[in-house]
Amino acid sequence: MNTHTEPSKTKRRLVICMASDFFYPNTGGVEEHIYNLSQCLIKRGHKVIVVTHCYADRVGVRYLTGGLKVYYLPIRVFYHQCALPTMICNIGIVRYILIRECIEIVHGHSAFSVLAHEVSMIGKLMGLKTVFTDHSLFGFADMSAVLTNKYLQLCLCECDACICVSHTGKENTVLRAKVRAHKVSVIPNAVDAYTFTPDPSQRDPNVVTIVIISRLVYRKGVDLMASVIADMCPRYPNLRFIIGGDGPKMWLLQEVRERKGFQHCVTLLGSLKHSEVRNVLVKGDIFLNTSLTEAYCMAIVEAASCGLKVVSTKVGGIPEVLPESMIYLTEPNVPSIVAGIECAIKDLKDGNILCPYECNKMVRKMYSWMDITRRTEIVYHRILLNKNKVFGQQLKSYLDCGIWPFLLVISLMYLLLQLVEKLYKRKHIDIARDVKL
Repeated sequence: MNTHTEPSKTKRRLVICMASDFFYPNTGGVEEHIYNLSQCLIKRGHKVIVVTHCYADRVGVRYLTGGLKVYYLPIRVFYHQCALPTMICNIGIVRYILIRECIEIVHGHSAFSVLAHEVSMIGKLMGLKTVFTDHSLFGFADMSAVLTNKYLQLCLCECDACICVSHTGKENTVLRAKVRAHKVSVIPNAVDAYTFTPDPSQRDPNVVTIVIISRLVYRKGVDLMASVIADMCPRYPNLRFIIGGDGPKMWLLQEVRERKGFQHCVTLLGSLKHSEVRNVLVKGDIFLNTSLTEAYCMAIVEAASCGLKVVSTKVGGIPEVLPESMIYLTEPNVPSIVAGIECAIKDLKDGNILCPYECNKMVRKMYSWMDITRRTEIVYHRILLNKNKVFGQQLKSYLDCGIWPFLLVISLMYLLLQLVEKLYKRKHIDIARDVKL
């Protein structure tokens, strides 16, 4: 669905709630997406709030740049920064926030986020419109994928619209969550090309520097990364690796570095703040991405914006992200990745490269947060025309998913909402002062 070709239905101000377990001070692609999209929506005159769980002592209401209001709910983290999927324990506080802020649209982010799904389902039972953005790809074979896909199917069966960050991601979501294709729009991520600017003076002309910025987890291909380093460093004395990021696979890179004696050519920076990433990227000639699965890789766009040659595995939605002139695509195996890096090194030596500043201009034209925001607005205005279903019709949609016990959960959520309405009526909730500003 080409959302950028459809005109906006109306210019009226919208009130939107972004919901996800992943937000600042946590860092990552989802967090950056929510923050930047929210800021651009605010600049375009809409009201946006964010609902997430607490982070250490960051509890309650906080305000970020541009007046972005964030509700850090007092909810315990269960696993990998996600809340426990109770479905009913947070109904009271979520209802209060949605009414107080006069929310019209609930926009959940990330299939891994329990809070995103809970807030969306509560919002749907309250008669609000819901949107979900899927940032990841999933498989179909292992048990964790099967369970996750079924949970996602249950949560999205009543969602008004879905957004995926690539066409590959759309196909994946339609298949695993059984969402109707006409409800899914493709809107990519973006990058602030004015922040990720080139600086060739930071490069060391005596060596070829390969930069890797990634979470060090299995699906990011850390095993491939370690094998590539072990293969290339002995054969190319003037090759240097700078690796930023942390994760459970850090030990593997440390082991290769120590056992092979690569301390002089492999630098491990550990966890980086997003504000520090650009200063690391500009030191490199080549950016390496070894992911085993990706819906859309923000890191390669940031690297291209800084003028680096990008070598990446050809998985998921990555082939859609950059033009052929800016990326070397490889298969997810060591010989292919090594061949891609060697090809990039040869082009660097021969001067067969794009000007870093031209790369920045190209990325600036391809990916803009304001353009992404305008396309997202089209989705918002479209779903406002949808008619709300009565509760019985909603139950039928959940029944079609094939797990009838889930109807008991939805019914209990609905009854609890009715009970809370009796105990704490809507008319007694104070409306936030900034709603009508």
